Formats: sequence, C-alpha cells, structure tokens
Amino acid sequence: MVSLAISYVSVCAGLATAPIPRADSVVALYQGGKTWEEFFAGASTRKEMWKGNYDRGAPAALLAARAKAVPGSWRILAVAEDWCGDSANTVPYLVRLTEQAPNLEIRIVNSKIGRWVMERHKTPDGRAATPTIVLLDQDGRERGCFVERPATLRAWVAENKPKLSEDDFQTAKMAWYREDRGAATVAELVDLLEKAGAGAGGCSSPPGA
Repeated sequence: MVSLAISYVSVCAGLATAPIPRADSVVALYQGGKTWEEFFAGASTRKEMWKGNYDRGAPAALLAARAKAVPGSWRILAVAEDWCGDSANTVPYLVRLTEQAPNLEIRIVNSKIGRWVMERHKTPDGRAATPTIVLLDQDGRERGCFVERPATLRAWVAENKPKLSEDDFQTAKMAWYREDRGAATVAELVDLLEKAGAGAGGCSSPPGA
C-alpha cells in the first residue's frame, strides 16, 4: 500500500496547501494519466479491437448497479499498452463500467511510466505484465489489484497453453475474450470494489519486492 508523502507549503494567509503527492506515487501517476478519449486517440495498434470492445462493452445491469452502490469515490489506474491484446480486452470494459458508475473514474498510463507499479504487482508466475489495474480510494490508497487476465482465463491458460503452439494459443485466447465480452473482468473489478467499500481488500506486493 502506498502512502502519500505530505508536503505543506506556506501561503500568504498563513494556511497550508493541500497535500502534494510524491512524484513516484500512484496518485501522481493517476493524475498524469490519460482519459479514455486521449488514450484511444493516440493508439496506433489494435485500434479496431479497442474500439470493438468498447462499442460492445456495456456492463451487465446488475454489475453496474453493484458498482454504483459502493459508497465513496474510487479511481482506477490502468497500466496498459495499445499493442497488448490483454490490455485491449480489459481496459475498454472497465471504461464502460466507469461510464455507468459515477463513483468511478479511470486513467491510463503506459508501461514505461508505470513500470514500477507493474514490478510491484506481478502475475502469479512472477512477471510484470500489462494490463496492471490498481483500484484507489479517495485518499489515494491502493485497495485492489487486477493483473493481466481474469482468474478464469488464468486457469484456462495454465491448463491449455502447454498443449498448444504459440499461434494456436493466441487464437484460442482471443476467442475466449470474444466470447466472454469482458464479463469476467468487470465482475472481478466489482468484487474488488465491494470489498474495498466494506473496508477489506488491498494490494499485496510479490515476495521479495
């Protein structure tokens, strides 16, 4: 969990400014991130996939209602790349969820800027990967993480990747994503949000980090 470094600067009235986040904090990273519109406008790879997933990515009404019911203000920081198939099959669905839930906002940064976040929240097999999704509360605390793929797909990959060529694996993985249409990803994010809203959850660093 990242805490904000507090810096108070005197002003003419003798009062202090609001807390200033450290330059290497997740809050500063979020504040410098791109909106969906900015990210998509600058995308140069897989643009059709990003747009297609966004266009058909409206969340299930029940999941949207559950997200809206969580009290407080929440922010989603996504470390993603336009060339990454997992990013293209994750981020658009989360964007659509934020459009339905006014208590949620999302910003996107690339893996160069967000590398330190990826290194701190690795996949179960120890890789820094895109997308890395971090849920922040209104105080900038990390309250939940989602890395690379939903758990159901991770289980499928663990079982099937060793049996397939790389080409066949990528084809089958993308077919899984097309059939799922973001349902597993959004369900996991809503679960993280509800746990955080109830005072539980958080992001744990990998061993040795």
